[in-house]
Amino acid sequence: MLQATDENGEHMNELDMADKILDLLIGGHDTASVAITFIIKYLSELPHIYNQVLEAYVWNKWRLQNSKKLGELLNQEDIQKLKYSWNVACEVMRLTPPLQGAFREALNDFVFNGFSFPKGWKLYWSANSTHKNLECFPKSEKFDPTRFEGNGPAPYTFVPFGGGPRMCPRKEYSRLEILVFMHNVVKRFNWEKLISNEKIILDPMPMPAKGLPVRLIPHKHVD
Repeated sequence: MLQATDENGEHMNELDMADKILDLLIGGHDTASVAITFIIKYLSELPHIYNQVLEAYVWNKWRLQNSKKLGELLNQEDIQKLKYSWNVACEVMRLTPPLQGAFREALNDFVFNGFSFPKGWKLYWSANSTHKNLECFPKSEKFDPTRFEGNGPAPYTFVPFGGGPRMCPRKEYSRLEILVFMHNVVKRFNWEKLISNEKIILDPMPMPAKGLPVRLIPHKHVD
């Protein structure tokens, strides 16, 4: 990106470089941090979902013990098998998308839903509104990881990472980060929230107002 040039052969100036680096730093930390925070929140509030994640871990533990050496870390093949955990993470990001939306520019005149949009207009797409659309997600307020089984939601209805050619380039790394976190925390701990009705604020991403303090409860048998 730093080596790219525009139609005049010019590189980005220093201010543009600084903006892009800042975007990468924020996008690489804050969004994944928000997703993980709300995974902790929902798993504490929904013990039946937590238990299913734990059961999936127990099954994977048995499988790994029969195929890996003691102490050997997860690899990409192992990550691909954590399907239920990823369904849970996706449902968390559907209900509380870390990125609320973004702006795009209309490249051509077009009509959508009876509204005309001239070329050059700036348009805001909303992940939050799309994820709560009852046509796309029936009973949209219900936490239901099964929405992501099989082929999952229709294209461009689940957009925590955006969509199309400008989809977040960090999606797969975020998936890896989230699943490794879930795997290692759930296998060691249960937990409970210390503030039962903690408010959610936007600053600019959704976050628990007090930082979501929890009490960790270690499992009796830890490997």
